Amino acid sequence: MSQNTVLFTPFKVGALTLPNRLVLAPMTRSRAQNPGNVPTDSTVKYYVQRASAGLLITEGSQISPQAVGYIYTPGIHTEDQIAGWKKVTDAVHAAGGRIFIQLWHVGSISHPFFHNGELPVAPSAVQPKDVKAFTTNGQEEIPTPRALTTEEVKATVEDFRQAAKNAHAAGFDGVEIHGANGYLVDQFIQDSTNQRTDEYGGSVENRARFALEVVQAAVDVLGADRVGIRLSPTGNVGGIHDSDRLGTFSYVTEQLNKFGLAYLHVIEALPGHPMAAKSGQEPVGPALRKIFTGPFILNGGYTQETAERALDNHEGDLVAFGVPYIANPDLVERYQQGAALNQPDPATFYGGDDHGYIDYPSLQEQGAEAELKQDIVQK
Repeated sequence: MSQNTVLFTPFKVGALTLPNRLVLAPMTRSRAQNPGNVPTDSTVKYYVQRASAGLLITEGSQISPQAVGYIYTPGIHTEDQIAGWKKVTDAVHAAGGRIFIQLWHVGSISHPFFHNGELPVAPSAVQPKDVKAFTTNGQEEIPTPRALTTEEVKATVEDFRQAAKNAHAAGFDGVEIHGANGYLVDQFIQDSTNQRTDEYGGSVENRARFALEVVQAAVDVLGADRVGIRLSPTGNVGGIHDSDRLGTFSYVTEQLNKFGLAYLHVIEALPGHPMAAKSGQEPVGPALRKIFTGPFILNGGYTQETAERALDNHEGDLVAFGVPYIANPDLVERYQQGAALNQPDPATFYGGDDHGYIDYPSLQEQGAEAELKQDIVQK
């Protein structure tokens, strides 16, 4: 495929000018140091390997101890975590890359294992469906969470604010608010998981309040041009749903326009993708694209071909790639050269050691290995 395609053209996102339209999607890889949930030297290598992407968005990183819901996932709320991430950002910047951290609170998708025996928290006491908690004891049933008090909701907004400050201290170029995939921000937005009767529940204006306050907190710290947000309007993790997805997410998007954010990142599976069939919902993303006035990131099982088509049709401005980036750290170069892709090993997606994490070869490494084999044969 030609190098002159739109996928490889520069694009301005907030305070940054990206060299191409490829984004490393935020993906949980469960390789953080335990105890402590601290990024490791392998984390540094993982992101540096992928630094040719227009923008790197890290795996979700917990904003507080209360935000944790998975083993071996990094946080951004302790000095050790900040120091660990600083090694990552320094190395990525030295390699010429740009990197945002995804700020994450899992809400109800958690387990007392992570909270000294206390229940996880959520907007309302609604038990997630069809999901399990991953602890060191394996998969465990997720209990019905405890509803946050109004004061605790406001305190959680402040946790996001502090996490944005910590992200700045760690050297990140910006932050992405994780408002998707059935986690806390999403749980406030959607009416199946938000049954509150205070200022954070009821009307769509009230249900959107927490998300917008979190965005405002991050903007206060970093400036709007260094803050993005991710939404998943047709996702159904934990059984989450809304009685009016189009109306709810259209309202949220309209309100987000007031900030002048770096981007809106919408994860919604392409038609024909297995996740689209599982959702069973009409897509909402195209409507949000028409509403949102800033840069729009598409995400949902794209290939180079479908990404190019979407960009050519102005369905989005950038495309986030997940699984292809797991196995192909130099995805930009492979797409540019029309090279074959490494195939990912799903058994190594979550947890484990460096195998399946930082040992997928680049084109350059494969070329060197081929030359070595040729020399051996000739000798």
